[in-house]
Amino acid sequence: MTCSTTGGGTRIPTSPRSNPDPNSGMDRFIDNIELVAAVFIGIVAADVFITVLLRAFGMSIPDSYNFGQYLLGILIFWGIAATSYRGTHITVDLVWAHVGPKWQRGIDVFATLVLLFVVAVQTYTLFDKTLSTYYSNLETLELRLPVWPFFAVAWLGDVSAVGPQLAQDSAVNFIQI
Repeated sequence: MTCSTTGGGTRIPTSPRSNPDPNSGMDRFIDNIELVAAVFIGIVAADVFITVLLRAFGMSIPDSYNFGQYLLGILIFWGIAATSYRGTHITVDLVWAHVGPKWQRGIDVFATLVLLFVVAVQTYTLFDKTLSTYYSNLETLELRLPVWPFFAVAWLGDVSAVGPQLAQDSAVNFIQI
């Protein structure tokens, strides 16, 4: 665990992942995950903006509501993947800040294992949902487009969250205990 200093001289613990090495393969992989998430943010924003703009003229994009829902789901799962590796998700370190380094490492390992378990179970259930959507031939209302590809892209984002967790957190945390 490293520390940074604020303007007032207060030391703030930071994660070793908060200053990533931009040359490592894992960081390039995570940068691509963040790029995918950013693209989907742009697509969702464009969908909402264009839909609202067209309503002023009495027109609409077919299935724009469905596309917005599915794209937002994709965005959420790819966002989880991006924050899982960088350690930039919201944390509450009330206990962690008041214990010694050994206990801090133990809390970090426990938190990593909980996150890994939750995301792994979520990945399994989303894969099951993707398969059931594929086999049920679920389609959008107006354009009759299959829905399962949206679920599959969201599942890939979830898989991308598990991979970095296994590769980065587990190896680093267990080796350093």
